[in-house]
Amino acid sequence: MESTRLKTEMTRRAFVTSSAAAVIVSGLVPDAAAATTFAEQPANRGTAPFRVIIDTDPGVDDALALLLAMRSPELKIEAITPVAGNVPLELTLPNALRMVEIAGRTDIPVAAGAKAPLMRRLVTAAYAHGENGLGGAVFPEPTTKPVATPAPELIRQIVRKYPGEVTLITIGPLTNIATALNSDAELVGMVRGLVMMGGSLSGGNITPAAEFNVYVDPEAARIVFQSGIPITMVGLDVTRKTSLTDEHVRVLEAAQNPVSQAAAKIGRNAINHNREGGYLVGPNMHDSLAVAGFLDPSILTLQDYYVDVETTGELTAGATLGYSPIAGDLRRRPGMEKDAAAMNVLVRGSAPTLATTRWSPVLRRKYVPNTKVAVDVDSPKFFDLLIGRLSGKR
Repeated sequence: MESTRLKTEMTRRAFVTSSAAAVIVSGLVPDAAAATTFAEQPANRGTAPFRVIIDTDPGVDDALALLLAMRSPELKIEAITPVAGNVPLELTLPNALRMVEIAGRTDIPVAAGAKAPLMRRLVTAAYAHGENGLGGAVFPEPTTKPVATPAPELIRQIVRKYPGEVTLITIGPLTNIATALNSDAELVGMVRGLVMMGGSLSGGNITPAAEFNVYVDPEAARIVFQSGIPITMVGLDVTRKTSLTDEHVRVLEAAQNPVSQAAAKIGRNAINHNREGGYLVGPNMHDSLAVAGFLDPSILTLQDYYVDVETTGELTAGATLGYSPIAGDLRRRPGMEKDAAAMNVLVRGSAPTLATTRWSPVLRRKYVPNTKVAVDVDSPKFFDLLIGRLSGKR
């Protein structure tokens, strides 16, 4: 236990001293020849059902994402691991247990995760999700209890039990995942892949630069992005195109099953909450899109990027910055898309200040993608899947 604590602390200190890195940003311009889907990525696919762990901070869209996952026979959900994020753990944990009971899936272990980010004070999003995290929708207290094993340890145990088989679907801050990776140096090589709702290459939603899940714990996100796990990033670039509407909710209200009724109740409250706040559209189904994109690869179009996380900027902490020589400025320069120099642009941190002579390290000497970023979405197909599964029509 003490050695694990020391290892975690050393990792944290390493990020404090060397995380001034910002990556060259390119325009988000999909290229038809370079764009890919989940289906074209063997590392992301396998023989169904797929073993998954869902790391979450329910949350309106998290709740619907959990219900979608639990109504999807393609998934073998090995665990649900709540983390503090949209609301504190004291709410995300019982909210996850509520969804398990509503879906009739109390066979799925639910394990309490981190109460706070690795190195920061918790920032929540009750302004968006309501004080209870479910848009104000009230459900009975859950009677199901969480398992005794802490979330990071349960993640570690499950991945080791099924090496190469488990995909991590992360729809909250990445604190639990980073803690699990810090505790077990061999775990990275055993994870099949990681599909995250998080990040953005086109501006943030909690600050101008940062998407909420990464903003809450940028140090944890940086550990994950630099881990070497095959990552698929489903960020604001596509989730902003998934607004829940009154018509969606009416379909759910018309269906007579506990999942559809709960989803409709949460959705209706969330839409009303948005309107009270002056928003003209309903809440975006950020987290459900990450789950749906894994279920149906044709929903998302992906492109290779090198992605890293800004951890020290006062105005930019939590920003996810991406570089791809196939997209953006390099693509638009005649001949540059075939130029070897385009593949060997130094990716370095910031210049030294007057108070120090220490240069930030060169992070990459050539382009090496570490993330498949969702750059386009078929929104009608997404909602057909989401509403169809929740209403019981698919």
